[in-house]
Amino acid sequence: MNEANPSNPSKSIILIVDDEPTNIAVLGNVLLPYYTVLVANSANVALQIIDNPDPNPDLILLDIMMPEVNGYELLSLLKTKPNTANIPVILITALDSDNDEKHGLELGAVDFIGKPFNPMTLLARIATHLELKNARDALANQNALLESELNRRLQENQQIQLQLLQSEKMAAIGQLSAGIAHEINNPIGFVNSNLNALNQYVTQLFQLLAAYESIIASHPDPLATTKMRTLQAENNLNFLLSDTPQLIEESLEGLMRVRAIIQDLKSFSHLDNEIWEQADIHKCLDSTLNIIWNEVKYNCSIIKQYGELPKLYCLPAQLNQVFMNLLINAAQAITDKGEITITTGCNANEAWISISDTGQGISAEHLSRLFDPFFTTKPVGKGTGLGLSISQSIVQKHAGRIEVESELGKGTCFRIFLPITIDNHGSTAS
Repeated sequence: MNEANPSNPSKSIILIVDDEPTNIAVLGNVLLPYYTVLVANSANVALQIIDNPDPNPDLILLDIMMPEVNGYELLSLLKTKPNTANIPVILITALDSDNDEKHGLELGAVDFIGKPFNPMTLLARIATHLELKNARDALANQNALLESELNRRLQENQQIQLQLLQSEKMAAIGQLSAGIAHEINNPIGFVNSNLNALNQYVTQLFQLLAAYESIIASHPDPLATTKMRTLQAENNLNFLLSDTPQLIEESLEGLMRVRAIIQDLKSFSHLDNEIWEQADIHKCLDSTLNIIWNEVKYNCSIIKQYGELPKLYCLPAQLNQVFMNLLINAAQAITDKGEITITTGCNANEAWISISDTGQGISAEHLSRLFDPFFTTKPVGKGTGLGLSISQSIVQKHAGRIEVESELGKGTCFRIFLPITIDNHGSTAS
């Protein structure tokens, strides 16, 4: 039995619903020493009390025979309302047939007590049903906690699986990039060597031609001179003399660009590298642009607005992956022609890298879900929904954050903030 102190405000609340004042008085005298008692003399008054969320009764004593809305009808209504469906209801009535009891229990009552009642029996049954309700509530709370914990663990497992998937993906990219870099590097080496040798040979040939011109000029032979001038004109010697060095120079410049791309491929071949080091973020951005240039060059103009940045202690290869995801997303958001602007800067505590585009933008309803794993606004087959989630994880590993602003039809801006100094565990250094 609930022996709560009447002065205790936390004791259980009992709602009596009965249209007879005498019955209410008798029930009140029995209950008041142990419970807080609320009274309703009709179903409508009871609903007004229950719909007021403070306080809500812990148990209802309900008479069946009432005018307008009887106890059965009120019980049925209570069981349909979310805020009252779990409140235990004891029917207390002068009706005492088995059918009356059966009907009440079928409607959802937890007990059926006939009038006149024994006060001790009534108190015992009330205490029993309150204990059962408390047990159910405790079980529901425990289930809610377990469900919350389960969801948390599922999210952790999902994140672990995401990281494993990323590691496998990066390992595959690394092997492919390293293989391509190795295969290209050898032929590029001997082409570069041959072009340098060719440049020397052409220089010597031009010197020899100049010597021939000098000899002929000092020992003129009209017939030989005419033949030589004819050959020079037919082979456009003057053009060859001016264009050949330029062709060789452009070829050597092209080889230097290929070498730079190979070096960037080697950097990307270590995407899963967990070695923290001081890195030049601008070089990371330029390296990434080299790798994805084919993705952006046709419909995007790249505008660099680099500010002063110190070297950051970071995982450069992983930040490259973040930059690559954001730049490719920006390029894919531009359907015709547009601009991608990369801006950098810093203050005393953190550096920031901004990547903005003039693309189609992102709707407000999607902004809050952008970093959810597997969420994507791209058509089926165009994206997995992992890029931004992975990027956020990498930035958070660096004790940083990503912010996004977007407007439909005007474009999107992602801004990465990274601490200026972090220790080798990725937390801000003191």
